[in-house]
Amino acid sequence: MKRFALSLFLVFLFSITHAQQLQSPTEFLGYELGDNFTRHHRIVEYFQHVADVKSNVKFHQYGWTYERRPLVSVLVSSQANIDNWDQIREDNLRRAGQLEGTPETNVAIVWLSYNVHGNESVSSEATMQTLWELADPNNSRTQAWLENTVVIMDPCINPDGRDRYANFFNQYKNKTTNPDLNSLEHNEPWPGGRANHYLFDLNRDWAWQTQQESQQRMRLYNIVLPHVHVDFHEQGINNPYYFAPAAQPYHEVITPWQREFQDMIGRNHAKYFDENNWLYFTKEVFDLLYPSYGDTYPTYNGAIGMTYEKGGSGRAGLGGLMNNGDTVTLKDRILHHHTTGLSTVEITSQNAPRVLQEFTTYHNNAKNNPPGTYKSFIIKSDNHPDKMRAVTEWLDSQGIQYGSSKTSKPIRGFSYRSGNQGNVSVGTGDIVVSMYQPKSNLVKVLFEPKTRLVDSLTYDITAWAIPYNYDLNAYATTERLNVTVSKYSADFTPMTVSGKPYAYVAPYQTFNDLKWMSQVLAKGVKARAAEKPFSLNGKSYAAGTLVFLRWDNEHIGDKFDNVIKAASDQFQKAVDPVTTGWVDQGKDFGSGFVNVIKTPSVALLSGPQTSSLSFGEIWHFFEQQIDYPLAVLHTDYVKNVDLSEYDVFIVPNGFYRLFDDNYRNEIRDWVRAGGRLILVENALRAFVDKDGFGLSRYLDDKEKKAAQDGTPTEEDLLQRYEDRNRNGVTNFIPGAIFKLQLDNSHPLGFGYPNHYFSIKRGSAKYAYLKNGWNVGVIRDKSALQSGFVGHEALDNMNKNLVFGVESMGSGEVVYMADNPLFRAFWYSGKMIFGNAVFMVGQ
Repeated sequence: MKRFALSLFLVFLFSITHAQQLQSPTEFLGYELGDNFTRHHRIVEYFQHVADVKSNVKFHQYGWTYERRPLVSVLVSSQANIDNWDQIREDNLRRAGQLEGTPETNVAIVWLSYNVHGNESVSSEATMQTLWELADPNNSRTQAWLENTVVIMDPCINPDGRDRYANFFNQYKNKTTNPDLNSLEHNEPWPGGRANHYLFDLNRDWAWQTQQESQQRMRLYNIVLPHVHVDFHEQGINNPYYFAPAAQPYHEVITPWQREFQDMIGRNHAKYFDENNWLYFTKEVFDLLYPSYGDTYPTYNGAIGMTYEKGGSGRAGLGGLMNNGDTVTLKDRILHHHTTGLSTVEITSQNAPRVLQEFTTYHNNAKNNPPGTYKSFIIKSDNHPDKMRAVTEWLDSQGIQYGSSKTSKPIRGFSYRSGNQGNVSVGTGDIVVSMYQPKSNLVKVLFEPKTRLVDSLTYDITAWAIPYNYDLNAYATTERLNVTVSKYSADFTPMTVSGKPYAYVAPYQTFNDLKWMSQVLAKGVKARAAEKPFSLNGKSYAAGTLVFLRWDNEHIGDKFDNVIKAASDQFQKAVDPVTTGWVDQGKDFGSGFVNVIKTPSVALLSGPQTSSLSFGEIWHFFEQQIDYPLAVLHTDYVKNVDLSEYDVFIVPNGFYRLFDDNYRNEIRDWVRAGGRLILVENALRAFVDKDGFGLSRYLDDKEKKAAQDGTPTEEDLLQRYEDRNRNGVTNFIPGAIFKLQLDNSHPLGFGYPNHYFSIKRGSAKYAYLKNGWNVGVIRDKSALQSGFVGHEALDNMNKNLVFGVESMGSGEVVYMADNPLFRAFWYSGKMIFGNAVFMVGQ
């Protein structure tokens, strides 16, 4: 018995001792890294294990994904630095001008971000190996680096997308690795694992922060502001490895030091790759312009921001056959990302004093000698309070300072709305964003009317200025305005109701109004929309104004007043109770021009052939922005669905084979019976120049002949082979802002002025509708406001339909050649999409 008890005690003692020892990933997982794709929860558990057994590793959960997977990070450094982390972090914010005082510590901060694209899944595997080597007390090299460097590791920015990919691969992989790319395991089904739950590309969301994962991560990022940030990716399977320096175009605010350090990092990586005869390339493809990447956003906040890309991605699996006949394995990919991760920490540690000095200089210069021509940006007080609230909340999320001018005076400035220089008076209530602040480089990038491009071969959109985004009455001026930093607040007086009003009247002017309306409709309240302007009780109301009649809502009794009041308070929405339906001017509330808004039943197409990103933008719009129900249909079975059950059918951007002649005819009959079809971007191609639909490429035969007269010139025929990519951009629009002429008397344009700033991401042209409403159009190429457009593409923009409505029987087709919900960040586009759903055809 004593021997048995002793044996149990020894087993228990061994288990405890073993549990307190740092385990390698292989020991912890039970398989070698590269033999399997590790599910997210096991990666988190390994990070927690390392933090549990090593006091110089600090585990932190900073949020949750939409699918309730944890978002985590760890700090790893010397014990002294971990114990003093709060001081180190606050000292860094002092260097960045975010806190007052003189820094007392001198420790560099490296932030390594992994797996922002879920099916670029090697990086989360590599992060376990990298953490182990950084935490291993027997690794003298890494321990030396950590004496003057803190490393923050986020093992998976996109857990939902990663597990979507890992679960797919683990379910369908062969017992023995099969490198044949035709095999199922190498071909993900729609929508793939790249994006998050709502199918957003989180690597385009750093600045806009529309997604839950981004919002939570950036709250942590902005209270640290690291000196070096790396975003680990994968690229096509036949590409080798890409690391810094980045390709042109660089934004002009990127400093000589940021460029120099990219070169230093790259040369250090190259040393290790050369020793192992690994292939790599630099200064190609991946530029530093668009501000919402995981390399550019940190760069514009003073860091050395970089992207690392390993060939492989979702196609490679555990091993994939490349064009050269070699097989790239998951183990290869892990080793390469692991090598560049450690190399980044190494070169930062070796140069820590200068890294800190240059970071301090960056922010001092930003505050005292900001870049660029414009020194102040003025957002006029006559903008709607909803817009002011929305833009200032976004500024707060960026840590950008704003306030009011200390003096009121007339100045000269560039008007974003007119596109011209003019006089403007700066007054009380105007919001001023000064360039004389620590984040002035970020301010310049986000507010400048036109981004300067040193190279037109860029990876993403080339225009995004915030005043266009929110359609603000705003100005950029070369004058420095002294600003009293403050927070924005708009006065709101809660609605008081006495008795039982005849109706409630609600202006319809902003996206907040749309959200308010959708919530009221979803609670069973019936609404009407005034087709024409009117005045009542001395107050003027524009077309689109919402009218809620007691007559229409007697079926819900007192709930009617309670819903209106509660929603008004929730959205800070001004609503006017009125005692009569007799208006002073315009159409009375019983008129046929005050139309009932039918609460629509909405269906959204998903599945192969649809763009997963476009589908996700619309899905997110309904569920997370306006909180309105919809049915998601799939291309696999949609032809078997009885569309008469739905009032609205939305077809996202995509490349469709689904819509053959028979199915188009079915949809046309459904529209004629009262349905509303909304087509977005390339979905229009499936209906253009098709029988029964009025959408056409060309207005007439003369325009068609001119467009198709593509006889090449001698210069075209003798172009140099090396110029083929550059010549190809002549008909290219990667993403530019055009000012549309907008018919705001049409329900699709309700709530807007007579213009709309649109992000255009392609050169497709559509003729004006001959038998329909041309609501948003580009009259000529002077509509271009900002961004790169190839000269042939620009010439092709004349007389171009962007938003149109075709009446068909009792229903309508809404054509949207541009995507107003692009990446969910284009604030001014959201209302026009809402109008297509709720207002058109009522």
